Amino acid sequence: MDLPAVESLRGTFDVDYSPELVDDRAGLLARVATADALIVRNRTRVDRELLAAAPRLRAVGRLGVGLDNIDVAGCEAAKVAVFPATGANSLPVAEYVLATAMVLLRGAYLSSAEVAAGQWPRPRMSQGRETAGKTLGLVGFGGIGQLTAKLAQGLGMRVLASDPLLSADSAIWADTGAGRRELDALLGEVDVLSLHVPLTSATRGLIDAARLARMKPDAVLINTARGGVVDEAALAAALRVGRLGGAALDVFDDEPLAAGSPLAGVPNLILTPHIGGVTRESNERVSSLIARRVGEFLRSSAPDS
Repeated sequence: MDLPAVESLRGTFDVDYSPELVDDRAGLLARVATADALIVRNRTRVDRELLAAAPRLRAVGRLGVGLDNIDVAGCEAAKVAVFPATGANSLPVAEYVLATAMVLLRGAYLSSAEVAAGQWPRPRMSQGRETAGKTLGLVGFGGIGQLTAKLAQGLGMRVLASDPLLSADSAIWADTGAGRRELDALLGEVDVLSLHVPLTSATRGLIDAARLARMKPDAVLINTARGGVVDEAALAAALRVGRLGGAALDVFDDEPLAAGSPLAGVPNLILTPHIGGVTRESNERVSSLIARRVGEFLRSSAPDS
């Protein structure tokens, strides 16, 4: 959490800022016993065990937007308010999608070791593709998906999207200029597929071997949503046999990604440690937003003395 945001809370509240508790479950459960609010990122599980250990808890702030690590129904039953940082980290995610799409399409930025070793892979590297004129497919068309569409259109890309929560007559389609498609139809049309859905029972394993096979053999896949949405073994297999042009994964089924994962050593694959939405600027925005929202909530809902 950005330290100025932490300090803004210290002016009013007794603050225990302990980032190491993410890896100390027993310590966390002991420390939340007297907490009125808890602020977490994506690896801390706010589940029934934690809620039972925190009888005074009234608010959970999430430094990000995904809520799959938070038992939202359990929080609601316990009358604990949940505050995600909606919108505060949309820009870096959208930029990550477009930057990795350009790297994977062009294929020219991963040759440093070869060139430095005296090789000259110019013929192979000359087969890279331009971004302009390509079709971007977005699975999930909320705020981040819509911002990604806007940036992509600025690069000359055509944008299609699939989102079961948006009806065919929603004004969003006309407002954004994106074409609406059902998921399976979308897969075969796009050059770049980017995922922007939460992890739920309906989206777990959404992009499996069968759906990967529907994609163009030179298409690229980018996942900044949640790891469980993609079948990692199927993706690795598709990349190894050249059935897919490339992929970038910022999220994984288990985080941190374990050594010996089927993703290790896979060609044309970019792996990053769940930082798509985290930049210096976005961390300041996310932290200040959550500090403000949690602080305002605690002050407005303070129990009678």
